[in-house]
Order: sequence, then structure tokens, then C-alpha cells
Amino acid sequence: MTANVVASVKGRLRNKARPDGGKHRPYPAYRPSGVEWLSDMPAHWEVRRLKSICRFAYGDSLPAGSRANENILAYGSNGSVGFHSYPNTNGPCLIIGRKGSFGKVHYSSSPVFAIDTTFYVDSRKTDADIRWLYYLLKSLQLDAISRDSAVPGLSRDDAYQQISLYPPLAEQRAIAAFLARETTKIDALVSKKERLIELLREKRTALISRAVTKGLDPNAPMKDSGVEWLGEIPLHWEVQRLRYLANIKTGDRDTVDQLDGGKYPFFVRSQTVERIDSWSFDGEAVLTAGDGVGVGKVFHYVNGKFDYHQRVYKFSEFNSVTGKFFFQYFKAMLRFEVLQGTAKSTVDSLRLPMLQDFPVVMPSSAEQHAIVAFLDRETAKLDSLVAKVHQAIKLLKEKRTALISAAVTGQIDVREEAQCT
Repeated sequence: MTANVVASVKGRLRNKARPDGGKHRPYPAYRPSGVEWLSDMPAHWEVRRLKSICRFAYGDSLPAGSRANENILAYGSNGSVGFHSYPNTNGPCLIIGRKGSFGKVHYSSSPVFAIDTTFYVDSRKTDADIRWLYYLLKSLQLDAISRDSAVPGLSRDDAYQQISLYPPLAEQRAIAAFLARETTKIDALVSKKERLIELLREKRTALISRAVTKGLDPNAPMKDSGVEWLGEIPLHWEVQRLRYLANIKTGDRDTVDQLDGGKYPFFVRSQTVERIDSWSFDGEAVLTAGDGVGVGKVFHYVNGKFDYHQRVYKFSEFNSVTGKFFFQYFKAMLRFEVLQGTAKSTVDSLRLPMLQDFPVVMPSSAEQHAIVAFLDRETAKLDSLVAKVHQAIKLLKEKRTALISAAVTGQIDVREEAQCT
């Protein structure tokens, strides 16, 4: 095969393998990079270790006295954490998480104060374009590089050893401009889809709330329930206090009792169900967190053997109300009761007397079953839509990551595209 034929075959293979699916053209000439995982690189680019491209400076502590007259944004490993009275960077810079959310990269176009859980790269201390460097560091996935310790962290020396390709400065700027435009488009699509998920979840909540308080017949005559937050209910429904409808009890286990691979479900103050090798109840029950951040947010329906935390409430031995109807009603309406008399959006704990007096609507048994069947069917449709949107978001984020990688490794030539508006 002639050299031209070999080059043509390599070009076709390169287009086929590129993450962008061949939408963007490759560079006119490539040469071996000498790095196995990088394969070929644009002929005029260099191979460099990160240490020769930039230097990571340590962030500083955030003394309490510096908070007076603060006006400089302060950054930690997770991003913005407050304000400070003076900067330790000047001009555009990068913040790289060092502890906690290590390897996370943030770009700031103005001076910031980087706290001691971060590294930072000041634009004055590198010859590289700072925006291009942002995308390069994102592509290097520094969060995969950590030192084993109580709090895993990013080692500066390990980061410095990372190998990357280094284009001329003009191309760095072109790559940064191209990626800024294209990732902004992708991020906008992700935001729209995330908003769609919010709307679908709001619709789900409203659907459940209406079904369990108004029933399925839109023409049913109504009456005042006597409960302010409950409003009107169907004329033939009754309102009962929870103390008469179920047995209420807390568990006697603690979080440390959980056992990976345990035989039985173990319900703690979280939506995550742990495992344990003991059980203290066998039957139908509804459970909710009794204190902590899960109050009014964590609910479980279970029918079988399980154990539960000492600050988790169990409702069982239902009387005149089915467990599944109570679960849907309780999950939808508890928040209205617990927030009575407080302006807080969350409540720290649930007290037994409040739960015992919690008002529960009482449709007929047949209506309860019909409402549960309706909600099972309709929420399944909404959950399916949410799952599809989540998958679309995942694909968009994968596309974003692949596009950044393709541009900073020279798989695609974006020099002309970067100049397009």
C-alpha cells in the first residue's frame, strides 16, 4: 500500500472511532504520540506532562476576621462557599478540588479567594490559555487520582505527572471558544430536561394529593373537612385521627447495626434501605423518619419481615384503612401537618402526639382500592417518562464529555468552527 493509501485508511478509521461520530473533520496530518492511550496526535502538537503546563498553588485558610466588608467570592472543593475580604488570585483562574470533592474543576473569570481544600491556577502563572486549560483538566478526570486516607484527596505530584497534548496558543484559544459555545448548547438542553423532570414530579405530587383527598369522581358532592390544610373532601368521606387507624411504634436498632449482605431489609432515616440479619416485625407496614433531614421526605411501604431504626416510626395493624392507601395519603399530606405553626420549610423531628392526632380521610374500602390502583397506573407512566428524560440527560452529558475529550486530544479540528458565530 502506498503512503497516501495508508493515510486515507487511517483517516477513515479515525473518523469512525471519534466520539463525535465524524461530524467534525480531523486534522490534515497526524503522527504517533508515543503514548499508548493517546494514539496519534496532530502533527504539530506536543506531548507534555501537566507540570510543564501549569502550577497548582495551595488555597489558604479562611479566617473568621476576614469576613468583615467581604466582597470577594470564596471557593472550596465544591464551588462557591461564601465571601472573603481579599483575593488570593488576580484575574481569570481555575479552582481544583484538593479534598472532599477532589479533582473538581471550576473556572472563574474574576479574582477569587481559594480556601485550603483547593488548589488554584492563576492565569498569570501559566503560558497556556486559561479557558483551554479548564477543558484540559476536565478531560484528565483528576477525580480518579487520589491518595488513600481518611479523607481522599488529590496529590499535586500525581496530578503533575498526567500526560496531555499541547497545541499552539492560538489553537488553544480556538478550542476553548469552540467548546464554550458547544457545551453551552448542551448545558442549555440539560437544563431544559431537568426542568421537565421537576414539572413531571410536581404533576406526580399533585396527582397523588388530589386522588387521596378528593377521590376519582370529579362530580362528587363535597363538604368541609374541618381541617384547614385538607380543605373540602367528598361528602360521604370521614376524617379519623391516626391513633384509631394504626399502631404506632419506633424501632430499637441503630445505624451501626446494618450489615452488608444481611438477610432482611433494615429501614433507617433515609430513602436508602440497608440490610440486617435480624427482624422485629413481619407484616404490612408504613415507615417514616422520626428526625433528621428525612422528616416528611422519607417513606416506605413494606409487607414482610424487616427491622427498623430507633428513630423510625412504624405504622401497622391498620384498621378501616388499607396500608397502601394510607401510604399514599401519608406520604402526600404529612408535610402539611408537620409545618403547622412554623415558617420553616423543614421540621427537625416528629412527636408521637402529633402523629396520633394526624387527620386521615376515610373513603370506603372499595374507593381506597380504586384510588391505589389508579395511582399505581398513572404514577408508573410518569415515572417512566422521568426515567426516559434522565437517560436523555445522561446521553447529553456523555456527549459533552466526549466532545471535550475529542477537542483537547486533537481528534477533531475545530479551528475554523471556532470562528463561526
